[in-house]
Amino acid sequence: MAAPLLDANDPALESWVESANAASSDFPIQNLPFGRFRRQDDSAWCIGVAIGDQVLDLRRAGLVENHDINRLIRLKPETRQALRQAISEGLRTGSAQREKFEAALVPQSVVMLGVPCDIHDYTDFYVGIHHATAIGKQFRPDNPLLPNYKWVPIGYHGRASTIVASGTGFHRPLGQTKAPDAQEPAVNPSARLDLELELGIIIGRPNAQGVPISIAQAEEHVFGITLFNDWSARDIQAWEYQPLGPFLSKSFASTISPWMVTLDALEPFRKSWSRPEGDPRPLPYLDSKANSDRGAIDIQLEVWLQTPRMAAAGHAGDVISRSNFAEAAYWTVAQLVAHHTLNGCALQSGDLFGSGTLSGPRPEQAGSLTELTLGGKQQIALSNGELRTFLQDGDSIILKGFCERPGFRRIGFGECRGTVLPVYRGT
Repeated sequence: MAAPLLDANDPALESWVESANAASSDFPIQNLPFGRFRRQDDSAWCIGVAIGDQVLDLRRAGLVENHDINRLIRLKPETRQALRQAISEGLRTGSAQREKFEAALVPQSVVMLGVPCDIHDYTDFYVGIHHATAIGKQFRPDNPLLPNYKWVPIGYHGRASTIVASGTGFHRPLGQTKAPDAQEPAVNPSARLDLELELGIIIGRPNAQGVPISIAQAEEHVFGITLFNDWSARDIQAWEYQPLGPFLSKSFASTISPWMVTLDALEPFRKSWSRPEGDPRPLPYLDSKANSDRGAIDIQLEVWLQTPRMAAAGHAGDVISRSNFAEAAYWTVAQLVAHHTLNGCALQSGDLFGSGTLSGPRPEQAGSLTELTLGGKQQIALSNGELRTFLQDGDSIILKGFCERPGFRRIGFGECRGTVLPVYRGT
């Protein structure tokens, strides 16, 4: 089934949807990411594919029988690739199916985009070695990485119920905090609210409980990748995280982008994966030639900050950080799946893996404010003269991601936007 996959990625393809042919478009015909949308006059969620500035309703186009996207994402790889091929053929310039597909299009600007599938469970990993090192230095300057970091993909069980769609605001969380000079903790709104630049990995095909997924088969169980912001209350986290890790400091909100970019669309942006010289070789269940040859994915990432003053002035915000998934991640997508199931853990269609914060090697490439401000010790100066250490009410964080390579069409992820609302005080 390699031919249909390569055909759908052909950089020479153009679409009769003119907006998809713009060089700056996140959603050319070579992308075709999947998600869910809702029309203004309809309460039902529909399965859609982004093409340019439009959404293709897959059911109206006759490509699916219903709008159960979690059933769709568990398709076998060859069936999934055949569906993507059929969508590509119908949207191409000169397609005989244009009239049928055109009737199934709706502008993205007039629909509501939601969480891209039903999220059944959520695990947050810690694959960003530069982030782990920078945070570790704040607590253990001489030994920032714990001994297990380079041997085992570190993760914790998150809260799926508070994962929200891009564009959704969330209230500043309350929690227990303890000042260094205080005798006892107190309940306060978080004063050190932070972002985390992450990617979300969507599981498509499940495995049976007790049956590990090998690294050779791991990517067959992954449907696609999204942008993901795992908001963090650093002051609550500092008081609660020992001995069992984050709890209320993480579970109040996480924001996910609406489009799942398939691994098929990302194929041209694969890179070799390797460890720095002197680091340990992964244990055999986390190691394979295929993973070494093409396990990394070259995804460029950006963090934008828009303050209320910026929004009122029509200012899109400032880019406060740029990094890259391939440079930031110590572990690959396949390694995360293989490790998660090593003990027989059963994954479900729609499970989400957060990558952990994807900071680059340089200080200005940090994927969180606690890194950019050295734990709040120095302020970030914005282009309109405002200053920030941590997020204030009304601030919006916008994550963006895209893949670029000479000779191929740019593939984008859309945006992942969230806005901080004041702490909830009741009605």
